[in-house]
Amino acid sequence: MPRKRKLLTQLSALQKNSSSFPPCDTLDNLSATPDDNSSPKSSKYFAVEGKNPSQLEADFFNQPCISLAKAFLGQILVRRLPDGRELWGRIVETEAYLGGEDEASHSKGGKQTQRNAAMFMKPGTLYVYQIYGIYFCVNVSSQGEGAAVLLRSLEPLRGLEAMRELRSASKKAPSKLLKDWQLCNGPSRLCQAFGIDKAFDQRDLTQDAAIWMVPGHDLPGEQDVVATTRIGIGSRGEWTQKPLRFYLRGNKFVSVVDKKREREMAATGHVPCS
Repeated sequence: MPRKRKLLTQLSALQKNSSSFPPCDTLDNLSATPDDNSSPKSSKYFAVEGKNPSQLEADFFNQPCISLAKAFLGQILVRRLPDGRELWGRIVETEAYLGGEDEASHSKGGKQTQRNAAMFMKPGTLYVYQIYGIYFCVNVSSQGEGAAVLLRSLEPLRGLEAMRELRSASKKAPSKLLKDWQLCNGPSRLCQAFGIDKAFDQRDLTQDAAIWMVPGHDLPGEQDVVATTRIGIGSRGEWTQKPLRFYLRGNKFVSVVDKKREREMAATGHVPCS
């Protein structure tokens, strides 16, 4: 009997002080083993809960358009296919479209339509549009009314065979085996290789289970980034010549290299560190 009374007394004390104990989910988090590939938890840009512990969060995308276009370089786009396979690609080329004032932007003049609605949504929203009635291009909204960044080229990292399958399936006629550098070197090729179509329009990169971004390693410095003119925007006055395309100098997965601009950088001492 004395032992039973002692146990009841201890149980009663625990019940009275239960508010001092952390909730179960907190205990689970404390006992969880960190993922080997996760990024430091001190960064505000990295989520530390959920299934993608190193996923880039909303604060990362909430940057001015040009800053975000540069910040994307070196980051990794991840796409999970319906069969569970994952495709990983390092972003090596982007273009910034600044919104209402930008004559080359789909949102020039601040005009909002059903087609470009994603450009006016919160930073990190995908804007997918079709060109020539066949191909797709994917953009990510940034700070600024109607501003977004076009993802032009990726360096394939994981799931290359699946990318080849998707690229081949999108073509009308069979062709020879694509080399690695040919898989994602251009905005429409990128979308083909990652299976991105209009169904991805208006999706949130911070919430979607099929597509997201994770931080890259060895991110480039300013000296590694080439700033040059955008491609395929036609005659848009001064906007045609503005240096709003950014790519990693020396990366063979870039779609179009500006050798003149690179020579100018070399002449002024803006060369990548070895």
